[in-house]
Amino acid sequence: MTAKATISLTELKKKVESRQARIGIVGMGYVGLPLALLFSEERFAVTGFDIEERKVSTLNAGGSYIVRILPAAIQKAKKSGFHATTNYADIAKMDAIIICVPTPLNEYHEPDLSYVTGTVESIAPHLHEGQLVILESTTYPGTTEEIVVPLIENGNHHNLKVARTLDDLGVHVAFSPEREDPGNETVARHDIPKVVGGCGPAASELAAAFYGTIFRRVVPVSSPSAAEMTKLLENIYRCVNIALVNELKQLCMRMGIDIHEVIDAAKTKPFGFQAFYPGPGLGGHCIPIDPFYLSWKAKQFDFRTRFIELAGEVNINMPYFVIDQLADGLNRNRKSINGSKILVLGLAYKRDIDDLRESPSLTIIELLRDKGAEVSYNDPFFPKVGHGRHYALNMTNTPLENLGQYDAVMIVTDHTSYDYRAIVEQSQLVIDTRNATKGIESPKIVHC
Repeated sequence: MTAKATISLTELKKKVESRQARIGIVGMGYVGLPLALLFSEERFAVTGFDIEERKVSTLNAGGSYIVRILPAAIQKAKKSGFHATTNYADIAKMDAIIICVPTPLNEYHEPDLSYVTGTVESIAPHLHEGQLVILESTTYPGTTEEIVVPLIENGNHHNLKVARTLDDLGVHVAFSPEREDPGNETVARHDIPKVVGGCGPAASELAAAFYGTIFRRVVPVSSPSAAEMTKLLENIYRCVNIALVNELKQLCMRMGIDIHEVIDAAKTKPFGFQAFYPGPGLGGHCIPIDPFYLSWKAKQFDFRTRFIELAGEVNINMPYFVIDQLADGLNRNRKSINGSKILVLGLAYKRDIDDLRESPSLTIIELLRDKGAEVSYNDPFFPKVGHGRHYALNMTNTPLENLGQYDAVMIVTDHTSYDYRAIVEQSQLVIDTRNATKGIESPKIVHC
């Protein structure tokens, strides 16, 4: 049983200001690890918690398993006190605990909060009064107060309560949505405003103080639910607009119009328009998932989010549309998908990153296999790919050699390292889902 320790709101804020507060971040993935490095840069002693021994040992050895995070950054953080562990008992030593674990969908496109609930159940026995617990994992409105708070209060051995007022003793709980954009080199992480919503004014004040040390602007909202909905709005906004251009792309193809030319012309308008681009489907942890989180929650209020559900349907169908375009292209060469050799270029869900989460490439490969194609892939970030939450590919990277042996080469992720002109010249057929071959004239190219 963890010993009880109490620290006042004023004392904790002073520890934050003096950089003496100890910070624990649960989940050393694409969100948690960059966040740990930001706090380390501000001279905080950070402990990274993860259930994967491989990640923990790599970090403690000064290594990295994320391409965009160099080992030098880990080694620098270690000098500021950063280390990783699988031992959740060390949660008792932390002043603030930030939860950054996955929130995927299950096979029925319903929220899977098992990573969140499992984490909270693991840390709850080690919590004590005066600590701050923040959930960053994307989820539906109500998760923090309806799930996290009861798990904390019921899973602790000290009758611990969640503080609701400035005078309450207990643990402080808040929600702050992550706003990571892997591969974005134009906006520094420090410059991304941080939204926070606490279970009461003390939690909001503490969360704002913590994040205010690493972000230039903190945006408080009235409740965790408001912060949770903020995250969903941001990503559903993108999902709906991407669905719009994906649908318009299909119409433009029938009309003989280049959708990319149309978008480039429309974005010259200095107001009232933001450019979104079509693709082979949505990837990443948030945009493909968030609409389903909200539509699932909305049904509890007897409300159907028809507009949002339609956008999700359009985007989910894009890999199938790409397969249809491949079939048409092969048909012109008197071939079928069944028995054809297909090379998929790019597994990551967006260019120049090593992130497979919800990538449309995975769906496309599985669809091709189901139709009898012999599928290979090339991606500079993935020497091999095995099993994941929604895939079981067991494939190794194929060198970009002798492209003429393939009946078709499919550009699914437009990494900047590819020489697209050479790819077109050497290939029999190129299916371009990303407009990567823009400016290259060839009858071999099928834009879709």
